Amino acid sequence: MALATSLKAALVALNSSMAVCLSVVAPVSADSSAVVLAAVFATQYWEYHATYSVVYQESAHKRIGLAERLRTHNTLHWHWTGDGDQAAAATCQVYLSSVNGAAETGELINIDGNGNRVASSLYGHKKVWFIVGRNKLAPTYEEALWRARNIAAPKNAQRLGRKTPCAVHGDRCYDCKSPERICRGLVVLWEAVANMEMEVVLIDQDLGY
Repeated sequence: MALATSLKAALVALNSSMAVCLSVVAPVSADSSAVVLAAVFATQYWEYHATYSVVYQESAHKRIGLAERLRTHNTLHWHWTGDGDQAAAATCQVYLSSVNGAAETGELINIDGNGNRVASSLYGHKKVWFIVGRNKLAPTYEEALWRARNIAAPKNAQRLGRKTPCAVHGDRCYDCKSPERICRGLVVLWEAVANMEMEVVLIDQDLGY
């Protein structure tokens, strides 16, 4: 399967802007993407003997079966599946996440409610992996930020059953003051942070929100 044009542009932009290692895979099915990802992560095992933390959209996790494969050779901390705890996840060797928006100009954007995911994208681990589906890509930083706020956040609020305007209407961010608001912190990565290795895995498939 040929890579989408936007993926090619994102590969070039991210590689030049973020100075992180990039992998691009083009799976033909959800199951094959799980196999590819498992192979990618397995290659790191002898280097890290890792304790992994995974923070990834629940819908994407179900599609690629990531947790099941990681459990075969790692200690897994993942609050969605009840593995381990968030305190241990904050200091594990390898951290896996996705993004809410990825700009072809190089920026990675995440919005968080509890702060654990954005905090771990900045500090505390030997390596961070970002698993990014093609649906997360946008041509510019402004469009990637718009996507994070107006597409990813409302869908996640709906998934979590929150009583917020964006969850009720499902159309955009209302910049609400609801106590159930999930948009409480935003992190933009322009480059890999100092003293922590990062890798972006772009997948030519729609994954998560």
